[in-house]
Amino acid sequence: MSTKENAAISQLLALLEARYALRVLWALRDGHAQTFRLLQDSVGGITPNTLNTRLKELREAGLICHGGDGYSLTLAGQDLLKRLSDLQAFAGKWQTSQARKATAPAPGVTAVASPIVTSPAGG
Repeated sequence: MSTKENAAISQLLALLEARYALRVLWALRDGHAQTFRLLQDSVGGITPNTLNTRLKELREAGLICHGGDGYSLTLAGQDLLKRLSDLQAFAGKWQTSQARKATAPAPGVTAVASPIVTSPAGG
């Protein structure tokens, strides 16, 4: 990758790494505009101040816009989410593999059957 390409990806990642930025974009993925309040509920756990900040940054970046019906993705925002759509499929596979790892015995550990101990009758 060229220095220019590295700078572009670094700039985009810095924007998307901001707290809740991806969640705001993800909440708008269905194409329906959302009011501030609805978007706050969709994102969940975000304070009004943080949401205002993220909306401002994402608008300045040209990924979302605000119209009469509320906030929605721009064509650039739609393009970005289309490119990130594989993330959903990956997340499902990853979650399944994490669950398998959590239930699998640790490497090198073998299950040992416990001996059955019985007490003498009447004891």
